[in-house]
Amino acid sequence: MNSKATDLLFCTLEIADNALIMGHRLSEWCGHGPILEQDIALTNIALDHLGQARPLYQKAAELVNQMSKEEKEAAFKSPMLSRLFEKSKHITEDDLAFLRDSWDFRNVLLVEQDNGDWAQTVVRSFLFDTYNKLFFAQLIHTSEPTWRGVAEKALKEVTYHSRWSSEWMIRLGDGTEESHERIQNAFQNLWPYSGELLMASPSQKIHSDIYPSVDAKAYRQEINRILETATLTLSEEDSWMQAGGKIGNHSEHLGYILAEMQYMQRAYPEMEW
Repeated sequence: MNSKATDLLFCTLEIADNALIMGHRLSEWCGHGPILEQDIALTNIALDHLGQARPLYQKAAELVNQMSKEEKEAAFKSPMLSRLFEKSKHITEDDLAFLRDSWDFRNVLLVEQDNGDWAQTVVRSFLFDTYNKLFFAQLIHTSEPTWRGVAEKALKEVTYHSRWSSEWMIRLGDGTEESHERIQNAFQNLWPYSGELLMASPSQKIHSDIYPSVDAKAYRQEINRILETATLTLSEEDSWMQAGGKIGNHSEHLGYILAEMQYMQRAYPEMEW
């Protein structure tokens, strides 16, 4: 497998990891939502993200299994995956989700940030959902068949996700004094993580012909449209942005997520039931 094909693997993992980690974060609200209706809504949104991730991990596993042992070891540094490579075992979607360490994940930093209060969860979803709606609207035109299939199914889902989080931004921003303060503070805290969504990773640049880039101006316009209705403000719009997740440099939050999500597979390695 040549380096361009390896970069195709990394691009596939970027999209899949965003969906998996966002889905896991939202699933943590199950049984803890502020009202039953929103508890159920958020759980369903989490399932949508997991549904998007699964075929992408299947595609990624297919690409890994086409690699030589040397190429696999160059692509991944996680010890538990390395053991499977040593045994020449067939890699599955579950292996990629549950046996990689944080440095082999390629999700953006935004999706791994802590749930915090309801306002922070809403803002994190809003920033990611706005991007996803624009991204999948372009991804349905890609020539990569698996990505296109995921996008065609997911476009309606991410459009609903965007509407859900936008409505909550407005509801909290234009609500009580306390709700306005909480959502404003959450937005200011999470906005510096939004820029990475629009930054192309090295692998994305190589596959720019099939991996669409979301226009920064269009993204800002969508954000500003909701902020205006929600009576919220964005100070220092061109402030410095956090980055690094797409190349495996993550915050401490991802380690805690993986410790919980991967417990069973790590406690009982190679167990089948």
